[in-house]
Amino acid sequence: QVQLVESGGGLVQAGGSLRLSCAASGRTFSSYAMGWFRQAPGKEREFVGAMTGSGLSTYYADSVKGRFTISRDNAKNTLYLQINSLKPEDRAVYYCAAGRVLTNGAYYDAQQYTYWGQGTQVTVSS
Repeated sequence: QVQLVESGGGLVQAGGSLRLSCAASGRTFSSYAMGWFRQAPGKEREFVGAMTGSGLSTYYADSVKGRFTISRDNAKNTLYLQINSLKPEDRAVYYCAAGRVLTNGAYYDAQQYTYWGQGTQVTVSS
């Protein structure tokens, strides 16, 4: 079983930055790809980015590329999402997910992920 707990969300002014954390249980990183998704009110869940189980590759949605960065601390079993240059449209609940991506290249597909955290709210003020 995999447990994922997000933290680090909050209220940030547009143009600001924050770092989200995803604390994972066990040896999750060695066995699963890790993804970040977000969901804004009234919208579908949206892919943000992902990291392969090896940690050697990352993927990002075009909407966040250049502003968001995924990293991880293996010793702490923690995945991070660094968010810079926040925009109002970044307001959403951000979810961390883990899964064995069975379809090659489908890290963007939420159906590939088995385990999900409870989410952390990011609010952007003007």
